Amino acid sequence: MLKLRGEGGLGTPCFSDSACASGLYCFACPAAGASGFQPKCTRCRITPTSAFPKNTSLPFNKYAWLTTHNSFAIFGSPSESGVPIITFFNQEDSVLEQLNNGVRGLMLDMYDFRNDIWLCHSFRGVCYDFTAFRPASKTLAEIKTFLDSNPTEVITIFIEDYVTSPNGLTSLFSKAGLMKYWMPVAAMPSYGRLWPTLQTMIQRNHRLLVFTQNSTKEATEGVAFQWRYTTENQYGDDGMNNSSCLKRGGSPAMSDMSRSLIVQNYFPSNPNPINACKHNSDGLFKMLSTCYAASGNRWSNYIAVDFYKRSTGGGAFRALDRLNGQMECGCEDVTKTCTVSHVWRTFV
Repeated sequence: MLKLRGEGGLGTPCFSDSACASGLYCFACPAAGASGFQPKCTRCRITPTSAFPKNTSLPFNKYAWLTTHNSFAIFGSPSESGVPIITFFNQEDSVLEQLNNGVRGLMLDMYDFRNDIWLCHSFRGVCYDFTAFRPASKTLAEIKTFLDSNPTEVITIFIEDYVTSPNGLTSLFSKAGLMKYWMPVAAMPSYGRLWPTLQTMIQRNHRLLVFTQNSTKEATEGVAFQWRYTTENQYGDDGMNNSSCLKRGGSPAMSDMSRSLIVQNYFPSNPNPINACKHNSDGLFKMLSTCYAASGNRWSNYIAVDFYKRSTGGGAFRALDRLNGQMECGCEDVTKTCTVSHVWRTFV
C-alpha cells in the first residue's frame, strides 16, 4: 500500500517525494531489473544532517566520508564561458546542496583559464571553452558558506591540479576567505600515524583539508601532496571489479601502512546516470570488503561516486554507515546501537 504525507520508510513504494520520510526521495532504478521500475523511497542524504557519527572523539582517520567525483561537473550547469558545455557530467545538484545532503569530500579539477583558475572537465591538461564549468572561486564561495554556517563540520577537497600559475592555489583559497579553516601541513601526521581527533580538529578550526596531486606544491605553497597521506584505488571501469582493489597511478600501494587515509573510488570510466543507481548499490557495498582486505585490513575513509543520490535503496549512504560502524565499534551500521571500541577509548 502506498503511504501518504511523508510516512514512507526506506524501500516503500511511492509516487512522489512527499510520500517519503525525511532523508528519502521517490526514485526508480530500471537498471536494477524488473523490480527497479517501481519507484521507492530511497536515501538521498545523511540523517541526521550532520555527516559525523555521534561520537567525535576518534582520530580523523577512523571516520568515513561521502565524496563526490567531479563534484563541479553538474548536469544542467549553465555555460559561464559563453560556449555550450560539451563534456561528461557526474553530479546533479550544486556543491552547496551536496554538502547539505552530507557529502564531505569534493573532487575538483582545477586549471588555469582566462587569467583565472577554473573548474574544467577536460583532457590533455588544458581547459577549453567547451569543457569549462565555472571559476573555482564560485564553488569555493559555496564551501565557505557551508563552513560558516556549520561550525562542527569538516570538508576535504581533492584537487586534480593543472594550475601552473605561481602560488595560484594559495591565492585562490586566500581570496575565498577559506584560510581560517585551512588545516596546515604541519598539523597533518605522516608515516601512517593517527590523525588528531575529530573533536580536536573542530576545536582548532582545522575544518578544511586540501590535497593536491602536484607533488611540488606542499613545499612551495603549503598544499598537502595527496599521496603523502593517502592511498587511492583505481578509478573507472578497472576500479569496479569486486575481485580486486588495485591502486591508481601515482598512489602508493593500497597496503602501504605509512599512509593513514584511504580513498576508494567506485564509478565507471564514462559516467552514466541511468546505471549509477545500480553501481551505487550492491556492487559498491561488496567493494568495501575487497578494498578493506587490499588495504591491510583497514576500512576506507572516503567513498567517491558519481550521481551520489542514485541507488536501489540505501546506496552510498548505506555504505558509509557500514564503514563508520566498522571503524567506530566493529558493527555493520553506525546508525544502530554502537559503542565506541575499547581500542580507541584512549582518544576520548
